[in-house]
Amino acid sequence: MAKTRFKGVLVPAITPFDDRLEVDVPLFVKTCKWLLAQGANGLAVFGTTSEANSMSIPERKRALEALVAAGIDPAVLLPGTGQCSLPDAVDLTKHAVSLGCGGVLMLPPFYYKPVSVDGLEAFYSEVIERVGSADLGLWLYHIPQMTGVAIPYDLIERLIRRYPDTVLGIKDSSGDWPNTEGMLTRFPGFGIFPSSEGVLVKAMRLGAAGCITASGNINAAGIRSLVDHWQAPDADERQKPVAAVRDLFSKFPLIPAAKAVLATKLGQPGLAKVRPPLSQLTAEQTADLLAKLEGAGHAFKPAAF
Repeated sequence: MAKTRFKGVLVPAITPFDDRLEVDVPLFVKTCKWLLAQGANGLAVFGTTSEANSMSIPERKRALEALVAAGIDPAVLLPGTGQCSLPDAVDLTKHAVSLGCGGVLMLPPFYYKPVSVDGLEAFYSEVIERVGSADLGLWLYHIPQMTGVAIPYDLIERLIRRYPDTVLGIKDSSGDWPNTEGMLTRFPGFGIFPSSEGVLVKAMRLGAAGCITASGNINAAGIRSLVDHWQAPDADERQKPVAAVRDLFSKFPLIPAAKAVLATKLGQPGLAKVRPPLSQLTAEQTADLLAKLEGAGHAFKPAAF
């Protein structure tokens, strides 16, 4: 299967857990299908919002296999495969390619630090060479506030030069607009996704591919509408309500907040569960968030779940 040049709004889908804190695979599949029905162009499963680093490799493989077996087109899937261990990163990446996934989103190895650009280049290069598939589309994942390891411009430049048909883009979750703007200016044509729809219009005017955003779990339809109309004369006005939802949402712990909203609005209490060390929102926090979202005009009109 040909790799996907992802564009639009990709949602880092939440991962539901059951009462034993095991991955609730049927509910995960159902949630992912619902997100696509809401307008998501793709799903960046097993990223930060998915609690991927609290999940085992076998869990992630089983859940990904279940999505494909349930009829979700693997071309719309961008699973996270970054690991500190080179063999584990290769294993997860090979698995995703074998299922026909449109690409993989890969954190840098994040335990040892500081590390050099040479070291990071060697890691990504080893993964690419060991996977050894022309079907691999690799997207870098820059989230230094979590990893402590940045994806500098020099690394991007080296990897693009060495693997132009494999290293296709990056998710910039730094929250640092000058960094995102610099990427867009320096690497035209590279698939650059900021992680907040709050900067979506100005990013797309500079050539961004779209956004990969945690709040897509609760506002996929609104963000998709903005993506589809970013060139409209009223794009800046359209941006305001979308940015307002993101701003409110970001005042709460993002992962528990996304789960709490979906659990309430979809009538699925199990969606609120998080795996330790994270903690669920309290009932008071959930009520506060929902009231603020309603006050901001967020119209949550879910398709059938």
